[in-house]
Amino acid sequence: MLTLYIANKNYSSWSLRPWFLLHELGVPFEEQLLVFGDEAAWGPFRALSPSGKVPLLVDDGRVVWDSLAIVEYLAERHPGVWPAGADARAWARCAAAEMHSGFTALRQVCSMNVGIRVRLHEVSPALARDVARIDALWSDGLSRFGGPWLAGAQVSAVDAFFAPVAFRVQTYGLALGPAAAAYAARLLGRPSMQRWYAEGVAETSRDPAHDAEIEAVGVLTSDVRA
Repeated sequence: MLTLYIANKNYSSWSLRPWFLLHELGVPFEEQLLVFGDEAAWGPFRALSPSGKVPLLVDDGRVVWDSLAIVEYLAERHPGVWPAGADARAWARCAAAEMHSGFTALRQVCSMNVGIRVRLHEVSPALARDVARIDALWSDGLSRFGGPWLAGAQVSAVDAFFAPVAFRVQTYGLALGPAAAAYAARLLGRPSMQRWYAEGVAETSRDPAHDAEIEAVGVLTSDVRA
């Protein structure tokens, strides 16, 4: 069976991508959760993972690291990871790659923290550009391929790459147009996303570095974590 190593569900946006996809595909896997700051767990993990980072997929002794590589590995073995149509598949890969390598301001200002709500001190021009690009990209995919998911009728890897953004929209109250906002709500309503959220807010461990990022960018208005 596949083993997927992830970190705290409250904080780890990169971990969410393959976890969400595996659940949506119905592929069985064993989850190994590493708590940020638990060096007793992270030490042995770093000996296993070439990058020392999550997510990490292990398949019968084969080690696959980085969320994009994990998705492509799964695509070689399971149908439905990418859309079947060539146009939709090309668009989905481009959009996923753009998310994987871009949106720096969104990552820096709006780090993932699913169990809280934050009012930002300001929306910088760089963050505004990233949010506008998210809006345009989502709206383009939904219009081009007919929805309700970014590349058509079925959830695919491109939706997995943007699943953490849906949590950021919720946490920070990011303003989107009607189509993009409705898409974020659909993502948040998926059973897999609701499970991730419930397990994230149930976590009692806190990572001071992640929480300090929130204090620097905004005012905490709600905290529903355990």
